[in-house]
Amino acid sequence: MSSVLNKSAIVDAFGPQSWIRNCPSGDATMRPASSVAAMTVPAPTPPSAPSSKPNYEDRAIVAALDLIRGLLVAGESLQAYAVQRRIFALTHRRIVVGATTGRFIALSRHLFGGYTLADVRWQDLHDASLNEGILGADLSITSSAMGDLASADKPGASATYQGLRKEEARRVYRVCQGQEQAWREKRRVRDLDEMRARSGGIQLGGTAPPFVAQAGDGGEDPGSRLRRAKEMLDAGLITDAEYEAIKARIVDRL
Repeated sequence: MSSVLNKSAIVDAFGPQSWIRNCPSGDATMRPASSVAAMTVPAPTPPSAPSSKPNYEDRAIVAALDLIRGLLVAGESLQAYAVQRRIFALTHRRIVVGATTGRFIALSRHLFGGYTLADVRWQDLHDASLNEGILGADLSITSSAMGDLASADKPGASATYQGLRKEEARRVYRVCQGQEQAWREKRRVRDLDEMRARSGGIQLGGTAPPFVAQAGDGGEDPGSRLRRAKEMLDAGLITDAEYEAIKARIVDRL
């Protein structure tokens, strides 16, 4: 009887799970699976630690953002930023725009070093608009031309930054819109206080009731004060009830 059993006989006798194939020379010699326990199994390689740098920005953009952060004043922080896509920057380096707690910033880097920085304070922002296309988004920023009063708020200089990444541009636009609405309301309140002070003779921040006419205030005659009150009514700065109260006080002093 042969001392070497063939493969089918071993499998029939011990089962397919109790033996493994070991054929270094191409034969059908089998060895028991219990010998596998003595084999050394290499330890799994631990995963590498994640990088601290964003994996979606190259070094040039990271350096530009660091530059913007380095130019912020005390207490100012960067809330959102947007990077121009490469396809829109074939003849120049990509533009980076940012919205901070105090202003809008646009950083244009030169081809051979250096940069140009443009910014608009939120109190000077007149309008912000966003236009999205297939490849990118265009963000337009318009600053006020004159004064801090709402009645004097007129469009001035305007700049458009083309081909920004869409989601990033939306985040910057949301910050711009929030600041624009907040400062528009502040200017409206200040404008209203100024107009009330000129018409009623009260001082800003005073405790006197609004629209109280003082004798000889500013040298204006009652007719001038009444016409000014009517202008405020037509401009929507005061209500009909407030206008009637002003008119009644002026008439009482005649």
